[in-house]
Amino acid sequence: MTPLKLGIIGCGTIGGAHAEAAAASDLIELVAVADVQRASAEKIAAARKVETVYNSGAELLTDARVEAVVLALPASFRIELGLQALRSGKHLLTEKPVARSAAEVRQLISVQGDRVAACCSSRFHFLESNRIVTDWIAQGNLGALRVLRCRVIHPATPAPETHPPAWRLNRELNGGGILVNWGCYDLDYLLGISGWQLRPQTVLAQSWRVPSIFADTVAPGSDGETHITGLVRCAGGVVLTYERGEYAAAQAEASWEVIGEVGSLRLRMTPAPEKEVLRFEATRAEGTVSRTLWSGSDSYSDIHRGLLEDFATAVRTGRPPQTTLKQALLVQQITDAMYRSAETGEAVEISAT
Repeated sequence: MTPLKLGIIGCGTIGGAHAEAAAASDLIELVAVADVQRASAEKIAAARKVETVYNSGAELLTDARVEAVVLALPASFRIELGLQALRSGKHLLTEKPVARSAAEVRQLISVQGDRVAACCSSRFHFLESNRIVTDWIAQGNLGALRVLRCRVIHPATPAPETHPPAWRLNRELNGGGILVNWGCYDLDYLLGISGWQLRPQTVLAQSWRVPSIFADTVAPGSDGETHITGLVRCAGGVVLTYERGEYAAAQAEASWEVIGEVGSLRLRMTPAPEKEVLRFEATRAEGTVSRTLWSGSDSYSDIHRGLLEDFATAVRTGRPPQTTLKQALLVQQITDAMYRSAETGEAVEISAT
């Protein structure tokens, strides 16, 4: 397969991860990078032997050699560049969250045409453990699905030496707080391993900002939530329960679970050096029994390379990427509904369109 000629717009930490993954893959040729902070772009270009450096994403999009672009910059800057990229005939891989609202995702869909557009919220699907889980559920081993659950809590830690970046908990720049920083991964993961068959209908949620005792540990002006919980009722009576929190006065927890009529799985979405997937099966003779479905180790390098290679293969073969804009729209609709419910205190309906 001819390597995909790629440009990266945004050369911060995640842009560097994309550049490293591109360098490790025979399916990608990184031909240009861009950042308004030119020194950041030049640093990546030097490390990865990239000859062309641009001062802006708009300049990079005029480069005829570039077939596809990665947008690795905050959400507030991505929508216009994404629209420009698709209109100029470039294939698009956009960081998460794909946008700040469902309306913005619909704008991207409206100009996509025949270009491939993929979303980085899919990156945890490229771990071996998660591919096995997806196949296990698809084979019907759990029976009819009942509950999909995610609960991840990060306890408060001593004050950091520097604040997190200003965009991280900023509604205007990033679209929200922990729900868009991590929730898009969790929702994409749970919807994806269940075959994107769930049809969310009603959402009830509550969110909280950073506790006052830890207010000096986040960037000044932060207005995004650091703790959110919600219940999503889907067609057919399937329920998705969700909670994520950081700076929390609570014990650490990281668990994902899928419960069906005759079986269930206890999972870990994120990479770990020692990891296992437990399966539980209901039997008439023994009741519910537990076995190990998979055990092993995986790393973050797996998810970054898998993401780029899936994108390149989708461009070259014409098959859909792991998470399409249409699927990302569903994630964003749930996100928007959770925020609206948290603000109003009322259940929010999700439209089927």
